[in-house]
Amino acid sequence: MDVLTQKIIAGVDIGGTKTRIMACVGERTIADEVLVTESWRIRQMETDATRLADIVAGLCGGVAPVALAVGAHGCDTGEQCLRFQALLASRTGGAVQVVNDAELMVPAAGHSDGIGVVAGTGSIAVARTGQGKMLAAGGWGWILGDEGSAPALVREAAKAVRHSLDRGEDGDPLIAALMHELVTDDQTKLGILLNETRGAAVWGRYANAVFDAAIAGSALAVRVIREGGAGLAALVELLIQRGANPALVVAGGGVISEQPMLMKAFVEAMAEVSPASQILLLREPPVLGGVALARRLLVGQGYPPTLELFE
Repeated sequence: MDVLTQKIIAGVDIGGTKTRIMACVGERTIADEVLVTESWRIRQMETDATRLADIVAGLCGGVAPVALAVGAHGCDTGEQCLRFQALLASRTGGAVQVVNDAELMVPAAGHSDGIGVVAGTGSIAVARTGQGKMLAAGGWGWILGDEGSAPALVREAAKAVRHSLDRGEDGDPLIAALMHELVTDDQTKLGILLNETRGAAVWGRYANAVFDAAIAGSALAVRVIREGGAGLAALVELLIQRGANPALVVAGGGVISEQPMLMKAFVEAMAEVSPASQILLLREPPVLGGVALARRLLVGQGYPPTLELFE
């Protein structure tokens, strides 16, 4: 048996809400665990690196994997990825690669080059140049942006409802849908209740109301979803303008993978932005992209861990 097939490798997908860890020996999966991200991540890199290294080793029978690849929500620059990468490497002793979680989309889909787009608790588009430099657009959080993400769709839906009510129009199904989600029969309390339930994950839970309203014939909800898809396509357009290869775009994340209307809006907008691009919806779990990157690390095909890539 090839010695490489006997070594433990692991991939990690750190999302804004959930973290999935998969460890393999050869083609055999030895661990597959889903954790609530907030249960271990405190956004302090040193502590997070220690906790993640311990969790991964625990799932691997107390042994650190020889190759570990992590896609991390919130690692939005090359420097941030490299810092977390160095901290993990010092705690595992193995080969480590850290990328943004959107970068797991392309390898999870079985490809080696392309633009990854995530639309879930947050949204971002990420690619690499031929020299390995990271290019990112979006990822600014739901208050400033995160177009097409669950909380941003709720934010834009609430604004659309506000404008509708200010015009004296209260018959759109989106209004009733949001009121139902917020458990109120008082239209004037929508803003107050949303303000009291701050946080991307909390707001994101209301996103189903937007899609349900669209299915029920809400013109407001349809517009919000269409604009969300266009916002995601605009992020991709920015990367293409900065030199990203437009041939392949792979989209994934909890919202766009579960809501066909958002994916349809994204595809339609991409047809205007880059008609020649192949657009794929990731149907496999993104963590498989981490496993694929870890396999490449094992045979020496990962990105060189040097700051020169990002200068």
